[in-house]
Amino acid sequence: MAAAAQTVAAGPASVSLRMGSYSACISTAPDIRANALALRSQAFRKGSADEDAFDTFSLHGVVVRAPDKPVVAFRARVLQGAADLARCYTGQVYDLGPLASAPGPCLELGRFCQSDGPPDVMALRLAWAALSVLVDSTGTRMMIGCSSLPGADPEPHRATLSLLRARHLGPVGQRPGKLSPLAVDLPDDQDTDAPLPPLLRSYLGMGGWVSDHAVRDPNLDTLHLFTGLEIAAIPEPRKARLRALAQVARQGDANPLDVAPAAP
Repeated sequence: MAAAAQTVAAGPASVSLRMGSYSACISTAPDIRANALALRSQAFRKGSADEDAFDTFSLHGVVVRAPDKPVVAFRARVLQGAADLARCYTGQVYDLGPLASAPGPCLELGRFCQSDGPPDVMALRLAWAALSVLVDSTGTRMMIGCSSLPGADPEPHRATLSLLRARHLGPVGQRPGKLSPLAVDLPDDQDTDAPLPPLLRSYLGMGGWVSDHAVRDPNLDTLHLFTGLEIAAIPEPRKARLRALAQVARQGDANPLDVAPAAP
């Protein structure tokens, strides 16, 4: 894997939101990074450390539920142009050349995870609201990343991969090319209903799309697909709800139940 770019791309020093017993922050601060890495270690490594060279040059995001329980974590990088795209985490396993000529920065979102137990809907909403602040403040035109399915063997995921090929492929001129020797084509089977992981479902629900191939990751025992989301493609009502939630959360004194209907 190539070395990560040696800078954190331009962006706000931090994003900080608070709502009732929840707080969300995106930052390079050591305590935010430590909280994010701790949750990632549980989600991806069963307690072993989950850290790589890209963490040094990324913003880290965490949503904490009082008193001090991290419930959502992720990392993000603002990428400017072809050089950043080639050196980012996603660019090590997908050829992102087709995206390089479009104007404006991309935001790479990775290692998105949740704590054990049922999904915490309010925490997820606040995470997306914080990301919307980052997107707006950096002028991001597109979010990119890898959406994972549990288990590196593609065969158990055949129905899901077939559904994605039938309904959610990206535009021909923007889909990344194959770069990894562990790439597998999405099967062209009969279109059937199949389960989708929450993060990928969120991307697709906002207008996102996937690559025409997946990549096996034996290290994390996952199968992942490139996922792209053009900010202009997000339905305006959805963007308005996220921005409204972020605005309320900046005040830090709202009851989550009062604003839950305003979030996606």
